[in-house]
This record gives sequence, structure tokens and C-alpha cells, in this order.
Amino acid sequence: MTPTLPDAPRSRAAADRVRGHLLALYGAEAADEWTPRLLERMAATERRLPGAPTPPRERLGPDASVLITYADQVRSPGEPALRTLRRLLDGPLAGTTSAVHLLPFYPATSDDGFSVADYLAVDPANGDWGDVAALATGRDLMFDAVINHTSAAHPWFRGFLAGDPRFRDWYVTADPGDDLSATVRPRTTPLLTPFAAHDGVRHVWTTFSADQVDLDYRRPEVLSAVLDVLLSYVERGARLLRLDAITYLWKEPGTSCVHLPQTHEVIKLIRTALEACTPGVVIVSETNVPHAENVSYFGDGHDEAQMVYNFALPPLTLHAIASGDARVLRDWARGLENPSEEATYFNFLASHDGIGVRPVEGILARSEVAALAKRVRARGGLVSVKSDVGGGESPYELNVSLFDALADPGAPEADGVRRLLVAHALMLALPGVPGVYVHSLLGSRNDAEALAATGRARSINRGRFQLAALEAELADPRHRRRQVLDGMRRLLRARGDHPAFHPQAPARWPDAPAAVAAVVRGTPGAEVLALQNLDATGVAVDGATLLGRRWPAGARDLLTGERAPTGDIALGAHGVRWIDTPGA
Repeated sequence: MTPTLPDAPRSRAAADRVRGHLLALYGAEAADEWTPRLLERMAATERRLPGAPTPPRERLGPDASVLITYADQVRSPGEPALRTLRRLLDGPLAGTTSAVHLLPFYPATSDDGFSVADYLAVDPANGDWGDVAALATGRDLMFDAVINHTSAAHPWFRGFLAGDPRFRDWYVTADPGDDLSATVRPRTTPLLTPFAAHDGVRHVWTTFSADQVDLDYRRPEVLSAVLDVLLSYVERGARLLRLDAITYLWKEPGTSCVHLPQTHEVIKLIRTALEACTPGVVIVSETNVPHAENVSYFGDGHDEAQMVYNFALPPLTLHAIASGDARVLRDWARGLENPSEEATYFNFLASHDGIGVRPVEGILARSEVAALAKRVRARGGLVSVKSDVGGGESPYELNVSLFDALADPGAPEADGVRRLLVAHALMLALPGVPGVYVHSLLGSRNDAEALAATGRARSINRGRFQLAALEAELADPRHRRRQVLDGMRRLLRARGDHPAFHPQAPARWPDAPAAVAAVVRGTPGAEVLALQNLDATGVAVDGATLLGRRWPAGARDLLTGERAPTGDIALGAHGVRWIDTPGA
């Protein structure tokens, strides 16, 4: 007999799906044992929540946008970081985005929070759960679910090393003599790290670093414990869950250990569990891999992630602006489709990580990727590499601030501001939900001091602010940060006010001059012609030809409010025009 959700009006179908996922992962005996346990935990979450939030497809409209930031991004003496961040969000940044992605704010031992030592606590330097709840007032929160690995200091791992039977086999181990050459690696560090355990040395799988030990999902106990963590995040106010590095979740020695069917089955189970007890939560998959592999995490459009990081977009945008040629990006974008009415892309140009180049394998030539790497190095950035299967290394990530990656070193800073804004205009014009990194929103440059202090390449784009100094810069209309923020606000507000920019609204990419990224969003009668000139030379385009119909008399520029010309539309260097084209 299939169990149902205890004390909750849940359908038999949901219980059957939970059991089906467990059956596919672990077999009948384990499925019979663990299904009622998971259902009880799901029922507990439903009882604890005051009411189910609005389903994602109803909540995520054209005004949906996400600010990506660390909890301790901005600091003020004597104040927990989350309270300082709230002052920034409720003050100078008020109303800019509808949601905030808090990068890991839990106790951690390395990697700026991604070596989590306690999933269910807030780092005291950041504040407490009350501060997290306060930050959620008036905005949605995205929590990081760092579930591929824990810190080597996590109690689960300490128990594993000590021989505690509760944590037996919770982490992936292997013999150093095993042939693991087929394993796809995102790093050049050793795959196995030796640790002294109660029964001798254990060689533990460490995909990302020696301080990040990989959980073994071949044990249902591990999956159950992680599901408890995810449901606890929802109970604490998470409305979006970012599944960090989910690509590598399930390990089977002798395989690539990426994109395995079991990994997809785990995500399906998480989706089933969330929809059964809290249907308003959005799963966001973070998979920095080639585009065709990345989109596999949509599943069939209904059973895995509701949003997938659009990882090919950052390097393609950088390539387009660096070359002044939008055609490669345009041809790729023509193939983007939302897989269903409840799934879409999470579009972004920068994040706490660098600009990954693996996602453009098969889209950009190796010589074009090499040109991007050369460009970044010439602008003070770095290039991280990965180990290739069969030996050798290749570029994995460009470590640089987005401002400096786009800017011309010999040009005035105002030119860099225009380049940054045209890049974001293009991103905001795409179907999907936009994510804006705090250092891009505020026009940050390469942080050489942070890089020198840590010696880690990613630190160049992970600097922290002092609140008083940042507020002074944002109060100055002439300062780069204020100019970028003002321009970003105009774009975000124009997008949020027009139904053509709904994440699910149609998109057409008409042929345009090579330098112009032109996209028509919406449906006839409610269309926007979004024009982005990616070159430093001005250009004019025929709006009616791009629109594909007679030019409407009432056309106007959404960004300026001005009436749009009936003839050619002029675009200055890195200029942007978003033209509202009403009428049939």
C-alpha cells in the first residue's frame, strides 16, 4: 500500500511519485522504507507554513528580477552584515529588483561560503534567522542549496571520519588506484583527498577543493537529510532554491559523473516534494556546462528545474561587444525556447563566479574563446583552467569584473558605462527572468586588493563595500556607480512596466546590421522592438522592416518617453532604444 501525506490533504499521485523516484534510485526495499519518512517530513513543512505562496507561473511576471549578492556584501562597524545589507536594499537600492539571491550566509570554512559547515545556521557575523526574515519583507529570497558537498568541518563529515554509524558511507570514497580518468573535472586540483579516519586513511572525493567533500547520494539517508535541509530553507522564507553545482551530484566511478540519470531523478524528487507541500517555490539549476547539456535540467519542462542559469549568455555577450558583431549571439538566441509555460531561463551576465566559457563549446570557435581570454588578461583579469579528460588543460572561466571585461582601456569611463548598460539591455530584453550581480549593478571595477589579499582568481570580482563610502558614491551624480545604477534602474523599470517582457512572452530575432542585436518581444498589439547597438560606431536601422509590419503612429521609446521616428532609427555608440509599437 502506498502511503499518503500524514495529516495533510495531499493526493495519492504525489505519494506515488515520491515512491517512484525512490524506486528508480534505490530499488523496491529502500523505496518502501523511505517513502513514508519523506512524506512525513513534507507534511511537517505544509503544517508549518501559514499558506502556500502564489505559484511561480503567476508570480514571475515582467517585473521579476533578482539581485545576486553576498550577505556580507556591504559592511558597517558594529552591525551584523544582513542588517547593513537591508539598509542598502531599503535605501539607495530600494525598488530596484523584486528578489534577492543571498549567496551562502551559513557558517563556512572556505570558498566565500561555499564550504558549508552548518546548513541550518546563519553565520553570526551575518546575523541570525530573524535578520533573514526581515530581509524577506517586500521581496522574494533565493537561498543557495550547496548540496553537492559539505565543508570538511561539517558535523556529518566529522561523524563519518569518527566512525559514527549515523554517517557511515555518507561521503564518496575511492581507492587511489582506481581508474577515474573518465571523470569530468571543473578544477585542476586532485579528485581524491586523503583524510585520517577511525579505520585508517580514507580517500574522499573532492570535486572542487580539499575542504569540499562530496556527499554520497547512493545512500538514501543522505538524500533524506538533504531534503530536510531544503524544506527547512522553505520554512525559513526561501521562495527560490539555487541548486549549486548540481551537475556533479551523483557519482558512479568509471563514468563521467556528470548529468547522470540519477542526478536528474534526484532533482525530480525535489520538485515533487516541493510542489506537494509548498507549490510556490522555484528550483533554479546552476550547471556551468555546454548549452545543450545545461538545458537538460529543464527535464520535460514540468518535472525538473523551473529556471536554468543561461550560462552561454555571458561569454556570448562579451564576444558580441568585443567584436561589435551580434550575429553569433543572435543565431544562438533564435534557438532559445521556454520548454513550457512554467519554466524559463535565469538570464545573467555576471555573478560571484567568473564568466564560464565551457557553455559556448560548439558555439564559439576555440580561437574566439582564446581571443576573449587574451582580452581579459589585457584588462587585468585572469583565466582559470580545468583538467581535460585524457590529459591537458583548457580555459574554464574568465575572472574579471564585467565592467572591465567590456570596457576599452583607452576610452573615458563614460564609454565603459555605456558598454555595461547596452550589455544589460540585451540581457533584459531576452525571455526569462534576469539576475543582476551587485558589482554589475554598481559598476565595480577589478578589485586588485582583494585578489592580492586572497590569491584566489575569483576574488577580483568579489570585493565588499563599506556602507558609508558606498552611499557617498551613490549620492554623487557624476560618479560611475551612480551613473550605472541610474541606467540599470531605467532599464529594469521599463521592462517591468510592459507585458511584452513577460518571461513567457514570444521573442523574434529579425535580421539587422551585424552590430545591432534586435529582438521583437510580445504579441501583435503589444510588441516592443528592442534595439541594442553593440559597436562603438553609430548606426541607423529601419524599424518597420525589423518589426515586420507597418510602423505604428503611436510608437514611443520606453526609456525616454519620446515619440519614435517613422523613418530610420538612429543608434549611437553602444546605444539602446526600446520602442513600444502598439496597434495591429
